[in-house]
Amino acid sequence: MGKPRLIAGIGDDCAIFHSSGASDLLLTTDFTLEGVHFRREWHSPQSAGHRSLARGLSDIAAMGGEPALAFLSLALPRDLAQSWADGFLSGLLKLARQFGVSLAGGDTAQSAAGVLADIIVVGSVPKGKAVLRSGARPGDRIYVTGALGESAAAVQWLDSKGGKLDRERFPRHFFPLPRVREAQRLVAGKIPSAMIDTSDGLSTDLGHICRDSKVGAEIWSSAIPRAKLPRPRQAVALELALHGGEDYELLFTARPGLRVPSLVRGVPIRCIGEITRQRKIVLVDESGGRSVLRPLGWEHFA
Repeated sequence: MGKPRLIAGIGDDCAIFHSSGASDLLLTTDFTLEGVHFRREWHSPQSAGHRSLARGLSDIAAMGGEPALAFLSLALPRDLAQSWADGFLSGLLKLARQFGVSLAGGDTAQSAAGVLADIIVVGSVPKGKAVLRSGARPGDRIYVTGALGESAAAVQWLDSKGGKLDRERFPRHFFPLPRVREAQRLVAGKIPSAMIDTSDGLSTDLGHICRDSKVGAEIWSSAIPRAKLPRPRQAVALELALHGGEDYELLFTARPGLRVPSLVRGVPIRCIGEITRQRKIVLVDESGGRSVLRPLGWEHFA
């Protein structure tokens, strides 16, 4: 086997390596940090472990790939109960089994403050078929799977209720399911021209596609699928759907005239806008008013 050759590195959801086989290799890495991505008083250890792996799996999904291996480096405070670490690992492994992923190695260390987890996920995609952020062209339609804003609504709820847990109200916050199989179905149908996952929020992640594709976009506020909460039965605020992160849905573009299914594996797909030549993102409201949509999703150093 020849030495794998890097063909896409920093700037996409995964690094892509050409190998001598029939598939390209995908590799991604993500931190999960206590106080940033989860709080022990809000999230069970099983939820924290699940969410840690979900981040990496969602990156593989965004490239249209198949995850295979995971490596976990975990740093824990000295006084943390062993039962918490066991719960974290059980949550991670349960999700791994669901997607046929093997935990192949990693490291453990003592943390001076808080839990720190670094997940590496290795996967594959048929040679030359990885979907990049840079493939969108003017005239392409913009689509999103599922619904947006539930995870941000969960954080808002937990803040307002002093951390009172309600996992039944917000299942996709505590145990998000990456759209791995849905992405593979879309790629098999040769549908996405560019794709990303909504880990940082629609406004920010669409900005990544526009920047890398050197295009702009027009988004229709009335078309954006907003998550509905069960009690009371109402949609989340538009601002949460636009800017809230950690929904792990797929945001993708497709050539005009291409038939895009309204459902894939039972998950709804909505057309929410169009790629434009002007290098800005415009939000069109229900009355036809137009305003520049600023990227107000998650930015670590904003």
